[in-house]
Amino acid sequence: MEILFLSDLHLDPSRPRQLARFLKLLQSAATRAAAIYILGDLFEIWVGDDHPQAFTPEVEAALGNYSGSGGALYLLRGNRDFLLGQRFARRVGARLLPDASKIDLGGVPVLLMHGDALCTSDHAYQWYRRAVDNPLFKGCFLALPGSWRSRLASSFRRRLLARRDSLKQKPRVDVEQATVEKIMIRHQVHILIHGHVHRPGHHRFELPGGGGQRWVLGDWYQGDSLLLWRDGELQLTDAARYLGDHGDPRAGRRGTATAKG
Repeated sequence: MEILFLSDLHLDPSRPRQLARFLKLLQSAATRAAAIYILGDLFEIWVGDDHPQAFTPEVEAALGNYSGSGGALYLLRGNRDFLLGQRFARRVGARLLPDASKIDLGGVPVLLMHGDALCTSDHAYQWYRRAVDNPLFKGCFLALPGSWRSRLASSFRRRLLARRDSLKQKPRVDVEQATVEKIMIRHQVHILIHGHVHRPGHHRFELPGGGGQRWVLGDWYQGDSLLLWRDGELQLTDAARYLGDHGDPRAGRRGTATAKG
């Protein structure tokens, strides 16, 4: 049995290669993977379930085909698509999970997060995160006409990109290990899977009662990061390798990491 974990696809018409690769992955997964977990930022921008982007019907159809074929589909919200709601989830046959969801993976408890809540040293971002997660803010924003929401989201995205560029010369913000350990202890797990920081990797450390593992998914801006669970083993790879698409010159340029769950 196979289960796939993805995060930070940031699907957008400006990156047609990533969009095509994702659609191809869903088609292949329909006959191979029992479940798919998308851990946030499926879309680059999402301003509400009632105002989809021009390309989203194709994405929704592919997600719906996967879930309709018997695959279990799960979604977490990210910092770019925090307005993703139950209406979208129903359209694609998915279950919308809260951040920090604990699942059973082959008899092993595993915690799933988007990952932004772990970056506690970025105080400005944590303030923003609390603000946009406020139900009052969400309600007011969704009450605006769709065209206004799109303009506001585009303006906000430009500010985010400008902030990112201004921070390029500074150390990149990453998760805080103390926060990771605290959350894992609270949820009584020894395996955590998350995205957000765009740094794919597998990290081992000590926790009370045994060793801990943190699996980090990469983004789909340039690559197509993927975490595969197959018969008790986790493997960090990419969609091109999973699909056997070795003709892509960018396929397989990163090594894979494996570990028993």
